[in-house]
Amino acid sequence: MKNRKFHFCVILFLSMIPVVASGQKQNTRSHQNFDANWKFSLGNAADAKRDFDYGIGNIFSKSGETAGTCIATDFKDSTWANVRLPHDWVVALPFQYVKNDDIDSHGYKPVGALFPQNSIGWYRKTFTVNKADSGKRYEIQFDGIYRDSKVWLNGYYIGGHSSGYNSFAFDITDFIKFGKSNVMVVRADATQSEGWFYEGAGIYRHAWLNSYNNVHFKTAGGLFAHAEVADGKAQVKIEADIENRGINAAAATLYSYITDRDGKIIAKGKQIPFTEAIRENKLLVDEMTIINPRLWSLDDAYLYRAVSLIKANGQTIDSINVKFGVRTFKFDSEKGFFLNGKPLKVQGVSCHQDHAGVGSALPDELQYYRIRLLKEMGVNAYRTTHNPPTPELLDACDSLGMLVMDETRLLTSGQEYEQQYRDLILRDRNHASIFMWSIGNEEYVTQRTDIGKRIAQNQILLQQQLDPTRTSTYAANMGNVYRGVNEVIPVRGFNYNLLGIDAYHKEHPLQPIIGTEVASTVTTRSIYVKDTVRAYVPDYDVTFPSWASTAETWWKIADARPWFMGGFAWTGFDYRGEPTPYRWPNINSHFGIMDMCGFPKNVYYYYQSWWTDKDILHIAPHWNWKGKEGKPIDVWVNTNADDVELYLNGKSLGKKEMPRNSHLVWTVNYEPGKLVAVAHKKGKVITAKVETTGAPYSIVLSPSKKILTANGEDAVVINASVVDKNGREVPDALNMLHFDIKGDAQIIGVGNGDPSSHEADKCLPGQWQRSLFGGKAQLIVLSGMQAGSFTVVASGAGIKSNQLPIIQK
Repeated sequence: MKNRKFHFCVILFLSMIPVVASGQKQNTRSHQNFDANWKFSLGNAADAKRDFDYGIGNIFSKSGETAGTCIATDFKDSTWANVRLPHDWVVALPFQYVKNDDIDSHGYKPVGALFPQNSIGWYRKTFTVNKADSGKRYEIQFDGIYRDSKVWLNGYYIGGHSSGYNSFAFDITDFIKFGKSNVMVVRADATQSEGWFYEGAGIYRHAWLNSYNNVHFKTAGGLFAHAEVADGKAQVKIEADIENRGINAAAATLYSYITDRDGKIIAKGKQIPFTEAIRENKLLVDEMTIINPRLWSLDDAYLYRAVSLIKANGQTIDSINVKFGVRTFKFDSEKGFFLNGKPLKVQGVSCHQDHAGVGSALPDELQYYRIRLLKEMGVNAYRTTHNPPTPELLDACDSLGMLVMDETRLLTSGQEYEQQYRDLILRDRNHASIFMWSIGNEEYVTQRTDIGKRIAQNQILLQQQLDPTRTSTYAANMGNVYRGVNEVIPVRGFNYNLLGIDAYHKEHPLQPIIGTEVASTVTTRSIYVKDTVRAYVPDYDVTFPSWASTAETWWKIADARPWFMGGFAWTGFDYRGEPTPYRWPNINSHFGIMDMCGFPKNVYYYYQSWWTDKDILHIAPHWNWKGKEGKPIDVWVNTNADDVELYLNGKSLGKKEMPRNSHLVWTVNYEPGKLVAVAHKKGKVITAKVETTGAPYSIVLSPSKKILTANGEDAVVINASVVDKNGREVPDALNMLHFDIKGDAQIIGVGNGDPSSHEADKCLPGQWQRSLFGGKAQLIVLSGMQAGSFTVVASGAGIKSNQLPIIQK
C-alpha cells in the first residue's frame, strides 16, 4: 500500500513536467502558406457516379476506409486541373439566363440546385511533413470555403464546416504520416446559397498549415491586446488563451512585451508561471504601460506589436505576435462619433467581396488596391456586407487607415451561428481598424419581434464578453420603429428611411444613430442616356430604387446633424449579382460609386468633393457626341470650389455659385470642341476640361505598381485605355484588346466594368482578351517565382500595341 502511494506521487510529479520533443527549437510555431499545388475537379450534386461515388461509397462506416473514391490516398488525380488558392470556380463559368430569382440575384452564373453539375468542387493536395517534427501539433486552417465543406486527410474524415465565410481550423496531428506523402481532400458544396448576391464557390481564401507545441496559444483568440488611454498613457491589457494538448500536465511561464513598429521593445510584462492539466485551457492576463502612445488614426495608421512567449525548461516552446492599435472610440447620442477624442463623421461605404476577373478569389494586393481607391475618394469607413471578411482586407484597413464595421452573416443565436459570431470576434478583435461590430442585416421576419430582441440580446452579451472594448449595431430597415432588435441594440443602425431619423432621435435621445446603409444610387459608368435594351442607367446622381435616395440627399441629411454619426453608402463598388433596376442582360449591380474594376463613376466626384479637402473639379459627360450636334446635353460639375464658370470653345456659358454638398448643372447645345470649367477656391483658380477626341490610335497600360515580389502570390492591377493621335484618352472607345505575358507571370482575370457584358472573366492561355467599355478595361496579373522581369503585351485591331515591363524581385 505504501509503495502504491509512492508510485502515484512519482507519476503525479512527472506529469507536471511539460514534454518538449527532441529536435524542437525555440520559437517552434509556424504558419505556413498552403495555397500552392492543389488539384481540382468539379463533382456533381445529383449524380453520385459523377461525384466520385460520394453518397454511394460508404466512407463514413469505418474510419479511414475510402477505397475506390477520390478521397483515397491512391486515387489518380492526374487529369484534374492544377490550381493555386485562392480559387473560385464559379467566376470561370459562362453566364446563363434562367428565369429564377436566385439565379438572378447571383449574377446568372449556373451554380446551385438547378445546376448540380457545377455545384460540387473537389480539391486534393499532396504534401510531406518532416519526420523530425513529429513532436509538434499540426492544424489545417482555412480562411474561407464556399460552401458546406468537408475535409479528409489520408482517408480519415477530419471535419466539416457549413459557413461559406468564417475561418475555421482542424487539428490534424493524429492523421499525419511523418516523412511520407500525405493527401488532403476537400469537398465544397455550393448547392445551397447563403446570400442574395454573387458568392462564388471553392477554397476562395487562403489556407495555412500551422504547427506548434503541445502547450500553445490557441489559434482562435490566443492573444488579445487592447488599451485604455488616459493622461498621456496607454494601459495595455494582454490576454493569453493557452491550451495544453499534451499527454502530461504542464508547468511553464508566460512572458509578454510590446514593441514599436520597428521592433524596439517599449514595455515589458511580468514572468507569469502557470500549470495546466491535460486538456486544460487557461486564460492569463498581463498589463503594461506605453508612455505617450502614438495613436492609430486615419492619417497615421500606427500599429504596435504585442509579443507573448511560453517558456519551459529554459526554452521558448511557443510564441505569438499580434499587431494592435492604440486609439479611443466614443459614440455620443448628441454629438456623434469621436475617434481619439475628435469628432469624426463616418464617410463610409458598404462592399461585397468580389472583383472583376477574379470573382471572390482576390489576391491580397487587390484588397489593398481597393482600399486605396476608397481612401482617395475620401472614404473613412468600410462595412463588410453581409458576412465576415477575409483577414487580408482587415490587414489593409489596419495599415492604410480605414475604419471597419465588421458584420456577421446572420442574426441568429442558435449554437452554430452563435459559434460563428464567436469565431469572428476572436479572429478579428486585434484589428485596430474595427470600431464596431454588426450583428446582422435586414432580417425582415425576425427584427421586429420579441424573438429578434432575445437573439440580439444574446449576441450583444457575447460580443461584450469577448470584446468589451467595442460596441455593436444592427442594420435595420425598419424606419422609425423601436421594437424587437432596436430595443436592445447599443447603436441604432438605419438602413435608408432617413426621413424618420429626426423623430426617432427625439423619441430616443440616449441611443446613438448611424446610417448602416444609405443612398443606393444606380448608375452605369460612361453611359448618359437610359438604355433599357442593354440595361444601362445614366451616369448622373438621379436614379434610385423606391427604398433609397441619391447620394446628395443622404449626405445633406448626415452633414447637417451632429448627432447623426454618418453612414455607409451602398456600395463602394459594383458587385456581381443583385442586378438593379434591370435584370438580364444585366448581370451585376449598378449601385457602386465605382464599377467592378474600381473605375470611378461620376458620383465618385460628388463624394470626393465633400469628403476631402482636395481641389476637386470634375465635368461630366465626356464630349464625344457625334450625331447630336445642336442638341442639348446636361453638363454636371462636381466641385468643392466657391464658384464655377463654364466655357464652350472659349465662349462663357455662365458663372454659378457652388452650394455646399450639392452640384452644378448647365444645359449645353452640343458642338464638338472643348468644354472648360474655371473655378475659384479660396482665391485659387482651378481648371478642368473635356474635349472631343479623335479615333483610338494607341493603347495605354497603367499598372498599380511596377515592382512585384517573386513569390507566386503578389499581383498587379493593370488598367488599359486608348488615346488618339494627340494623346487624349478616348472615353467612349469599345475596342477589343488582346493581352499576353512574356516571362514568369500569369494573367488571372480581365474585366471592363460593363454591367451587361457576358464576356469571359477567365480565358484560356494565349487567348486573353477584353473589350473596352467607356474607354477602359482591366487585367490582373499574378507574379511568378523567378526574379527578373516580365512584359505585359496589349494589342488590338487597327491600333498601336503597347508593352509594359514589370520588375519581379
